[in-house]
Amino acid sequence: MNIREAILPKIRLQRRKLSIRKKIFGTKERPRVSVYRSLKHIYAQAIDDERGHTIASCSTLCKQIRQQLENKTKTEKAKIVGIHLGEKLTKLGIKKIVFDRNGRKYIGRIQALAEGLRSVGIEF
Repeated sequence: MNIREAILPKIRLQRRKLSIRKKIFGTKERPRVSVYRSLKHIYAQAIDDERGHTIASCSTLCKQIRQQLENKTKTEKAKIVGIHLGEKLTKLGIKKIVFDRNGRKYIGRIQALAEGLRSVGIEF
């Protein structure tokens, strides 16, 4: 495998991410929930793009849910993160969001996080 073959997937992901990002925009009433997935953890944050501020965030590293995440699979952890973020958003009075999957496919952990948000009553 040469360097070009190793870099191509990253370039394609970045291209998809930018093309999706051009089309979606978050407001205070309907923030953009951006999801980042690493090999071990998943991070999600609700962003008001008009002001450029993060309204709420949650990840598998949050102290509030660390006890719930023990002995769970990564997909189960993602769903718990989605539920916790959804609870934070409902406390702030936010019921609708724009979901930004950051160029990733809507399967696995990304889908589980979205299902966790929907289970709390968040619409997108």
